[in-house]
Amino acid sequence: MFERYFGFTRTPFARDLKPSDLFDWSGAKEMRSRLNYVAERKLFGVFTGNVGAGKTTIVRWFVEELPRAKYKTLYIHDSELTPRNLYWECLNQLGIKPRFYRGDAKRQLNAVLVDMAEGQGKTPVVIIDEAHLLSHQMLEEIRFLTNFRMDSYSPMSLILVGQTELLAALQRPSLLAISQRVSIRWHLPYFDLSETARYIEHNLNIAGVTTPLFTDGAIKVIHEAIQGAARAIGGLSCSCLLHAMSTNAKLVDDHSVKLVLENEYR
Repeated sequence: MFERYFGFTRTPFARDLKPSDLFDWSGAKEMRSRLNYVAERKLFGVFTGNVGAGKTTIVRWFVEELPRAKYKTLYIHDSELTPRNLYWECLNQLGIKPRFYRGDAKRQLNAVLVDMAEGQGKTPVVIIDEAHLLSHQMLEEIRFLTNFRMDSYSPMSLILVGQTELLAALQRPSLLAISQRVSIRWHLPYFDLSETARYIEHNLNIAGVTTPLFTDGAIKVIHEAIQGAARAIGGLSCSCLLHAMSTNAKLVDDHSVKLVLENEYR
């Protein structure tokens, strides 16, 4: 709708952008750098961020950039993940039929991971997204997943990605054994005001419009209302563009942002 009105060649703030078209800011660069370090060194990393900060987008970016000849990525996204399902999902992604019992499937996966690292020269990178939703049982199981050759060796990289609640969960005394195994911790911050402005500008440019469509005042109101969460900035910006089209305006100002916030974000 508003795409034709403003002259966009595609919908701005879309989720299906190629990695080369994604907005790159200091937080994303730092997180990708640490993710690459975890992958290269076969470490255990925990990456957190608040809702909508862009964690999953950065992980997708990181995975797209990993050399396929050197790494094999296993991406798990299941809010009700159980130990058995974890082993089954990893084996299925590897094209291997899992054995029925959990213990058998675990030993099967361990053997495959070791063979991949030592026989094929590839590093398995296991990524568990939305890890703040993992049960206590599942978090305890991760300790056993990382236990190869009495903790003296690791054929794989393990990455947990989740909201800030994940950090609190790992601080429980009962999970001290797994917390101590974490080599890298990183928390992704929200945008500051200048990053919000550049994020909006970047997404408009990628969608085919290079002339400013938001005033400085409008961007400031958006940032203050959303607090720098990338996903929410995109949603509010699109709502503001729809409102501008409905009023035959060619520019989004602070007043129109406030109207949208009052009508749609109460």
